[in-house]
Amino acid sequence: MLVHAHSGLRWIALLLIVFAVFNALSKMKSTNYTEGDRKLNMFAMIAYHTQFMLGWVLYFMSVKVQFFEGWMKESKFRFFAMEHALMMTIAFVLFTIGHSKAKKAEGAAKHKKIAIFYTIGLIIVLAAIPWPFRAALGGSWF
Repeated sequence: MLVHAHSGLRWIALLLIVFAVFNALSKMKSTNYTEGDRKLNMFAMIAYHTQFMLGWVLYFMSVKVQFFEGWMKESKFRFFAMEHALMMTIAFVLFTIGHSKAKKAEGAAKHKKIAIFYTIGLIIVLAAIPWPFRAALGGSWF
């Protein structure tokens, strides 16, 4: 059940992050930072934080995360035990810092902070997802 929740929530978090990035990029020269902008950025961060915490619960319960002699040579175990967890943690930090810096910034700098930190975080998240076309990892669309 947790795996399905984690896989399904992925789409909500990704959608919100993509909307936040496009919103920030489209308004980078605007000094008008609305309440709607703030809420979109915050909900994107909250959705990712929820996804992240679910992922850490799964990390300690999943059969895909196993540590044994030679686990680094097995791409599936290495990916989930180290690469996925590390990259998603880096993205977590980027989204959190970006949101925090945007709150403290003024005018157009708010949009710029979100655009920079959320875009880098989004790229890392997209690279760290076990997509179905990465068959060796056993990923699925849902």
